[in-house]
Amino acid sequence: MADLCEHGVVLEQYPSGARTTTRVPLIERLGPDDAYDLVLVVVRRNQIPSVLPMLARNRRSPNVLFLGNNAAGAADIIDALGRERVLIGFVNAGGERKGHVVRYIWTRRLHLLLGEVDGPSTPRTQAIASMFRTAGLPARVHSRVDAYLKTHAAGLAAFAGALYRAGGRVRLLARKPEDLKLFLRAYREALRALGRIGVPLRPWFSHLIHWLPERFWLLVFRLFFDTELAVVGGEGHANAAPDEMKEIADELRALFRRAAVPSPASDILFTAVDDRFETWRSEHTTDGR
Repeated sequence: MADLCEHGVVLEQYPSGARTTTRVPLIERLGPDDAYDLVLVVVRRNQIPSVLPMLARNRRSPNVLFLGNNAAGAADIIDALGRERVLIGFVNAGGERKGHVVRYIWTRRLHLLLGEVDGPSTPRTQAIASMFRTAGLPARVHSRVDAYLKTHAAGLAAFAGALYRAGGRVRLLARKPEDLKLFLRAYREALRALGRIGVPLRPWFSHLIHWLPERFWLLVFRLFFDTELAVVGGEGHANAAPDEMKEIADELRALFRRAAVPSPASDILFTAVDDRFETWRSEHTTDGR
């Protein structure tokens, strides 16, 4: 909040390095009687419980769109706010914050996806997508955006665990074949669990993780993780948010139990997530507890 007040929203695009600064009006909290057409919630998955009470007390803002990682679904959000207010979505972008500057990766070919919790397009989702497009951010309504969220989250905690085992350096991970194997196998475990409980994989090419041979994917990951694109788009987020990675790992653990799918590779990598989270927590508490 202090950075935004002093500097505005400062964005640096990768790979061009071009910067923009946008001044925006700010408030510190949403009051019970504040009325907005739309509220966007863009916080880490583990931070959602902290904002739900404030949103629940406000009944004059009828549309609340949650944009962020989510492996477990929106049941907790619906319980707090009511199904009629809740929308969910997925931003196809990545990056990291350094001080007051957000360094980001994004392409117009990757749309922001949004939708109703239960799928069908509605006048309000079409209006919100139109608003984003008018602002220059391509967006489209999708009937299975929940499946997109879960498919994306399926590999997120495994990547974080593999990254932490490589000291938080994705280029080093690219040179660790055993950890790359663990990542791929853990990713496959999570996708298998989603299929077992009836969640369709989205986008469709996520099925290729299973269909194409392991040696092909190991080569792809080795080459991709050794790029600046992977540093900006993956390393920065995972290192900055071990609390969110822990939350996603716990949600996936619950998924494995529900689906009765063995998860040996995930168990190893999620332990690395647990360890990194405990270190992070001790560094961010004054008394070490």
